[in-house]
Amino acid sequence: MNTPVILEICANSAASAIAAQTGGADRVELCDNMAEGGTTPSYGAIAKTREALSIQVYPIIRPRGGDFLYDALEFELMQRDIEVCKQLGCDGVVIGVLTEDGKVDVVRTKQLVTLAQPMGVTFHRAFDMTSDAFEALEAVISTGCERILTSGQRRIAMEGTGLIRQLVQVAGDRITIMAGSGVREENIAELVRQTGAREYHSRGNRTADSKMQYRNPHAAMGDGKEFEISITDSAIVKRLREKAEAATSTSYSL
Repeated sequence: MNTPVILEICANSAASAIAAQTGGADRVELCDNMAEGGTTPSYGAIAKTREALSIQVYPIIRPRGGDFLYDALEFELMQRDIEVCKQLGCDGVVIGVLTEDGKVDVVRTKQLVTLAQPMGVTFHRAFDMTSDAFEALEAVISTGCERILTSGQRRIAMEGTGLIRQLVQVAGDRITIMAGSGVREENIAELVRQTGAREYHSRGNRTADSKMQYRNPHAAMGDGKEFEISITDSAIVKRLREKAEAATSTSYSL
């Protein structure tokens, strides 16, 4: 019997999270600032998403974009945000802390995992910035995290399939390896076949045009895309699941 594929959707809002659930997602990673790789969402976004969803909700705990080397103040913020997630009834959180030499910060990660209990903890793609993937794998396992999100230390998962497959094999039942970054309906079946992973992380999103009628042509709030809104599409999520499950039914062996 095939083990079911677990599909996690990275949602940038409560509305996107609801669409993810409608499309058949098993879990939502709730993020803000997708352009920076995801930062901690607001209290309101977490609270409303938890209230609206029956599936698992894992907010990302990342105080800023950039690297994963955090100072004392940033680490304190992460701890406080984890406490908020626990108070709001989240199922888990998503974290990633490194040392300056590109290794997993085992001491701080253990502190966060302990603080998060009884919630689950995913170690995010900070893993892909480590200097040795297999050393990092053992380090994350030692901290008590339940899964690792990885692109195989490449830009997108399709470029890192070889390493992802190796990580799945070495990890065994000790920790879950979840493939993510650039996972789309066009490639998820191939990722299933090539990696042997059972969990996949995707945005399942599309760009919607703003409903604003007046658009000031002389001002911009950043990248000039104020009138493009990225939203999770339940139909895309549904197709992601269907294609992943169809690929598992053709079977492969590790």
